[in-house]
Amino acid sequence: MPGLKTNERPGTKAVLRHCRMSASKARQVLDLIRGEDVDRAAEILRHTPREAAAIIDKVLASAVANAVHNDGEDAEELYVSACFADEGVTLKRWRPRARGRATRIRKRGCHITVIVSRLPEDRLLRRRAERQAAGAQRQRRVAESRRRADLAGRLSRRRHAAEAEAALAAEAPEVQFEDEEVAGAGAAAAGAPVTETEPETEVVEDQADAGGAEAEDGGDEAATEADEADEKGE
Repeated sequence: MPGLKTNERPGTKAVLRHCRMSASKARQVLDLIRGEDVDRAAEILRHTPREAAAIIDKVLASAVANAVHNDGEDAEELYVSACFADEGVTLKRWRPRARGRATRIRKRGCHITVIVSRLPEDRLLRRRAERQAAGAQRQRRVAESRRRADLAGRLSRRRHAAEAEAALAAEAPEVQFEDEEVAGAGAAAAGAPVTETEPETEVVEDQADAGGAEAEDGGDEAATEADEADEKGE
């Protein structure tokens, strides 16, 4: 039983006609992407070291664009449902050979067709489940990396604060109180009760004043007694 005709295949197609390439060379590359998702097919074509891969990649991009703009399909839900290369026009050329003879050169051509369709429901469900699992795993990785970054930042800030405090403590000079007034001010700043003390010089001056006053009182008494004795002698 013959298969579906080209115009009866479901999906959106793009055709490159009169490509200057052998159909057999194009078919070797088309066999790699048949049945693959559009993203996977484009990745395969980008990493295939053949001249036909670059040409077929453009045809695939055109088919996807036709499906999106003309049929309203989602580019992420498409796959390569069919792809084939038909024989095209062959150009005949001649090459001179020995003894006046000539050899025919055949420059072959082909027509490349790529058809993309929407993925079946079972494949869509499986693909969505895989994407959700991958997204959840990525979210967990991102959350774990952020948690580690926050923890490292907090530890770094604490370490820098401790180093700054240690540097300030090392640079602060030791304060020595030279007299009692400064000591009293330091004690008051520390919260200790301050007792007022008089300087020793003031105490010595007070004692000297008291001794002079006593000496003057004694001299006055001696003068009074001498005057009384004179009066009695008379």
